[in-house]
Formats: sequence, C-alpha cells, structure tokens
Amino acid sequence: MKAPVSSRSRRVTPARLAAAITVLVAAHGAWAQADEARARKIANGVCAMCHGDNGESTSEIFPRLAGQHPEYIVKQLKAFKSGERKSTAMAEMVAKLTEDEMLALGRYYEKLPAVRENVKDTGLAAIGAYLYQNGNRFSGVPACASCHGPDGHGAAHLPRLAGQFSGYLFTQLKQFNQRQRTNDNVVMHTVAEKMTELEMAAVAEYLSTK
Repeated sequence: MKAPVSSRSRRVTPARLAAAITVLVAAHGAWAQADEARARKIANGVCAMCHGDNGESTSEIFPRLAGQHPEYIVKQLKAFKSGERKSTAMAEMVAKLTEDEMLALGRYYEKLPAVRENVKDTGLAAIGAYLYQNGNRFSGVPACASCHGPDGHGAAHLPRLAGQFSGYLFTQLKQFNQRQRTNDNVVMHTVAEKMTELEMAAVAEYLSTK
C-alpha cells in the first residue's frame, strides 16, 4: 500500500510555481518560434510571389500584407478557402492551409513594417482626407474613420487601410459598390453604394499615403 502523500508535499510553494511558469514560458516560446518558422517558409515559398518578400506586394493588384491584423488575415484566408470570397488563384493557394497555419501567417505579416506610397495627387488626397475623417453629409456617406480609426489602422477584424495601394483600395470599394465582394460586413455595401468614383479614388489616394 502506498504511503499517504503529505499535504506539505502537495503544497504549491512560490519556488514550485516559479518553476512551472518558467517551463510554460519556455514551451510557449518554442511553439511560437516553430509557428513563425513555418509561417516564414509558407510566406517565402507561396505568398511572396504576389505579396512580396516583406509583405509589401509586387503589384497594386495584390494587397500589401505587412502590418495587417492577424485576425483579419485569417478571416480572409478562411473566406477564400470556403469560397465565400471569390478568387480562383487564392482558393488554390489556401486549399491546404490549416487554421493554425493561417494564424501563424497572420502573426508573421503583422510583425513586418508597413510601407506607404508617396502622394501622387495632392488635391485628390485632400478630398480623400476630408471624406475619410468627416464623410459626406449630403449623400449620407459616413466617416470612414468611425470604423477604421483616425489613422486608418483598423482593429482586429477591421483591416488596416493605411499604406495600402490606392489602386487596390479603389478596386475593393468598386466591388463593394457593385456587391461583387460579399464576404465582409454588409455595412460596406451600404457605404460604398453611396460613393461616387471620384470619392472612392480620393479616399484610396489619401489612405495610400498614410
């Protein structure tokens, strides 16, 4: 018969607690490093072809991912995989990605420094700045800043728009306007359908320089 374990031997002491925390922290660090290494391998081997070596993208056709929120990246990758967001190219790229890999990719790109464009049209950017911060009360377009933040940095499930290519932003606004992009919040449909092409171009120009 086993000898009873004394309450003293079962007692959690500061030393034991510190040791346990040290083990957990070390394990978490090892997992994080493994996830980052896996994400870097996928990013360099698959994503970089379109989105650039550092998430800065190779063309306005493709969004910049550097500095983007991981939750938003995961949301979009899952939407491409399920077919909720349409893209033959992206559906093929994400077909074999697990949810853990998607999250690892999101965290990887979040850490990369965001870049921005130089101002191409100061007048257009000025109009965009006003619309972004104030909206258009005459047509009912709300201020973009009310959701995406005063600096265009967004939040967990709302994308960072600051520094994104103006051409990409304009294309997405057009798709929301025409209800061709349907996987995101329906609010974007009601906002974009009230915007003129000039307003879309202006907001896109402004945000690309932030």
